[in-house]
Amino acid sequence: QVRLVESGGGSVQPGGSLRLSCAATGFDISSYCMAWFRQAPGKSLVPVAGIHRNGSSFYTDSVRGRFTVSRDNAKNTLDLEMNGLRSEDTDIYSCAANKYREYCSDNGPMNYWGQGTQVTVSS
Repeated sequence: QVRLVESGGGSVQPGGSLRLSCAATGFDISSYCMAWFRQAPGKSLVPVAGIHRNGSSFYTDSVRGRFTVSRDNAKNTLDLEMNGLRSEDTDIYSCAANKYREYCSDNGPMNYWGQGTQVTVSS
């Protein structure tokens, strides 16, 4: 059974850090394009960071230099280290996978989605 399960969300103060993890079962993430998305209530999903099928990483401008995405092939997980968090980073973060696309830094279709984890940054 294919599943993506996120963990690590929570509430932090501005400037704090969180580490999100996405555990995949039922497929090998090393051959997939993997990405983290964010979504605010009533708004569209927006890609935040991820790893293309060729292994290169990408980041949206608002998080570059603060967030680090990594893939652990042995554990079959995709992680997102979030540092220097700001109130505007508050959202639900979900991981997703696509088997066929080489690059997934846009809002194109993804094959599998996790349920999401809430990140709240507030003083």
